[in-house]
Amino acid sequence: MSFTSATVRPPVVRTTVWRDVYIAATAKGVTICGDFLAATTLVLTLQSAGAGGVAVAALLLASTLPLVLLAPVAGRLADRVDSRTLLITAGAGQAAVCVALALVSEPMVVIGLVFLLSCGLAVSQPVLSALIPAMVGREDLPRAGAISQTAGTVGALVGPALAGLLVGQFGTTVPLLIDAASYGALVAAGLLLRTRRGGRAATPTDPAASPAVGGAATWSLWRDPLLRAMVVSVAAVIGVVGAINVVAVFFVRETLAASETMYGVVEAAWMVGLLAGAWLCARLARRTRDDAALVVGILVLLGATCLILPVAAVVGTVIWLIPLWVIGGAFNGGENVFAGVVMGNRVPEAVLGRAFATLGGVIQGASMAGYLAGGLLADRVPIRPLVAGLGLVGLAVVLGLAVPVARITRRERKRVAVAAPADGTGAGLATSSVTG
Repeated sequence: MSFTSATVRPPVVRTTVWRDVYIAATAKGVTICGDFLAATTLVLTLQSAGAGGVAVAALLLASTLPLVLLAPVAGRLADRVDSRTLLITAGAGQAAVCVALALVSEPMVVIGLVFLLSCGLAVSQPVLSALIPAMVGREDLPRAGAISQTAGTVGALVGPALAGLLVGQFGTTVPLLIDAASYGALVAAGLLLRTRRGGRAATPTDPAASPAVGGAATWSLWRDPLLRAMVVSVAAVIGVVGAINVVAVFFVRETLAASETMYGVVEAAWMVGLLAGAWLCARLARRTRDDAALVVGILVLLGATCLILPVAAVVGTVIWLIPLWVIGGAFNGGENVFAGVVMGNRVPEAVLGRAFATLGGVIQGASMAGYLAGGLLADRVPIRPLVAGLGLVGLAVVLGLAVPVARITRRERKRVAVAAPADGTGAGLATSSVTG
């Protein structure tokens, strides 16, 4: 297959605006805290009401489906409409939906409102992801990605634990109203950020806005073999292991007989590990200009994450899940940073919104498959063997991908070795931006 994406071109020199990085990261962290607060609240409410795996899976599917269905539209909006307008509109809309969620209890209405809430997320995610690359220079790629992920991780860490506490003390209404307030952070970010994309924010002097930047108008993630290998690998593993997101609540609450609060603590433990893994792998990523090595690293980390589940399946008490989830989260954090760096290195800035929406849509589609499988299996298969089996099947998928990924990375290194002397940069890599 011919390779026509803009992966060999002179570096774009950019001054990093750390003020905007921190504003965007804070908005991301606050809203993710609200997202996890609402998701954990609703899952616990369904489980406590006697709902089975199918009901939990339906809720998770409703939260994921818009990210898949709207990915093409949301990506183009992120690239063509002023980011300020999108952030303010999405934030206000999501706050209104959360207020409605706090006032209803009928499961089908709740699921419908969760679907609407996720429509706003489908827009805001690619907007924030594409904004951070526009704020920083290439050398600051890993650090900016780690800052953004740190904020998101702290939010995801606080959200489940807060939900476990609030649901146990106050029921459903209070945490959902807090979630509604959290979306004000998106509105504030839209007003405060100086860096803007889309609409009038794209100026003729912006290198990414110029048709001279190789192939932005016709760029496709699927035409870059290395990006394609990365996305397929991550999606394939998530499609299998993603079922644990449905199964976990039954494993913790029923098999291990733990409280709602402990369920929140276990979920938070994953986020603690994710935070540590993000910063550790950001240092590693900064030292390499080899995108192929990062993709191999992602595959290794995916395999290591899968190995956590068979070990978790044999624990006798919920306490042992906490260190295991910290380790698994660290592997997950490394995957995220490596994937973000590869995306930032290889995607033309003018189409970053579309690229991140495509990435998110594919991965969320795989997550939906996992949710559906988890919902069906949780009611039919004993939970301990199911947890172990998910990890082992995920590991088998990783091993099956190892040979084709190795072949693609070898080709990429040969291509870079040939291209580097020709472009005069000494590194045949795209250097358009970073990721969030």
